[in-house]
Amino acid sequence: MTTRGPSARRLLLWVALAALPLAGATFLFRSARTWLASETSASRTQLRSAVVVRGDLERDVSVQGRVVAAFHPTTFSPASGIVSLKVRAGDMAEKGQVLAVVASPEIDSRLKQEESTVQSLDSDLERQRILARQAILADEQRVDLAGVELEAARRAMRRAEKSRAEGIINTVEFERAEDDLRRADLALTHAQGDAALRRETLEFELKNRQLQVERQRMVVAEVRRQAGELSVRAPVAGLVSRLDVEDHDAVAPGQPLVSVVDLSAFEIEILVPESYADEIGPGTPAVVVVEGTDYPALVKTISPEVEASQVRGLVTFADTTPRGLRQSQRVSTRVILERRHDVLKVARGPFLEQGGGRQAYVVRGDAAELTPIEVGATSVAEVEILSGLMEGDRVIISDTTRFANAPSLYLRP
Repeated sequence: MTTRGPSARRLLLWVALAALPLAGATFLFRSARTWLASETSASRTQLRSAVVVRGDLERDVSVQGRVVAAFHPTTFSPASGIVSLKVRAGDMAEKGQVLAVVASPEIDSRLKQEESTVQSLDSDLERQRILARQAILADEQRVDLAGVELEAARRAMRRAEKSRAEGIINTVEFERAEDDLRRADLALTHAQGDAALRRETLEFELKNRQLQVERQRMVVAEVRRQAGELSVRAPVAGLVSRLDVEDHDAVAPGQPLVSVVDLSAFEIEILVPESYADEIGPGTPAVVVVEGTDYPALVKTISPEVEASQVRGLVTFADTTPRGLRQSQRVSTRVILERRHDVLKVARGPFLEQGGGRQAYVVRGDAAELTPIEVGATSVAEVEILSGLMEGDRVIISDTTRFANAPSLYLRP
């Protein structure tokens, strides 16, 4: 047993050594046959390939976007005068902070005049109230006197009636007493009516004067508001982006003064190729890429005008606005035109444009065969395969121009 064991191992070693040249020859024969069957060859390391898979595909268009402030109001001069700036371009401003003050002698003078007018009307109103109280007091006095005279006439009438019954006075004196009673009664009635009418007149006059005062106070309040607007304040908290005037310039009403950018709300301004404009409208989904992170967004507006074969649009963030955005910052934006589910797809590459979407090299072992294909929707990163390929096929997606549409390629290690 000890003699036959080493002999058997040596025999197996010699058989293995004899089989190595045969295996190498077989490998070289197969490689040579593949190489001879191919019209050209390429190194695998110099080609990019991708596997055909099944999944969802988004047909989109990639555009460059520019960050713009969603709200960037400009303040204007409320009146003519001399402006005094309180901020500089680049300063941060709080909401309500004074940005500039316009010195307007016209408004200051008008305010003083209107305040003087309201004081005068207030004095007239108080004078009218005093006169009304005096007139009412005089009317009350006349009514009281008429009442006293009526009571006196009644007593005289009672005495006349008693005297007539006793035969002391004649008929003439009795009738005179009746007339005096009637005159006193009429005098009291008219005095009471005159007093009531005068009171209504005085109340009307007082109300009219009161309305004049209130109206004038409204005028004063309006002029004061205009005077208050001479201190131009920031409508939002943000960055002072632009000064449209110099300090101590003479300004006219409605002239732009200071622009403030609201840094809490940003939008993306995009330029879309004209050929895609008809497929994009308000509400079209989009994705904004900021520092490698995708942020969902929506198309807010799309311009009806074409400028240099491009259409301008605005994209707003759907959920979260990225921090650290800057005005006019460039960002990449994808506008999603269509979503397709459960389709064959492969990564997009130069082969798509060079083959016109009609052919591709399919890798089969050490060779790649030129295969007719039909493509459908395309996105920035992927392309839909309608026919010619199966799930799991590996396709060369790099530049194939140098192969001059050779039917097959030999793929060198």
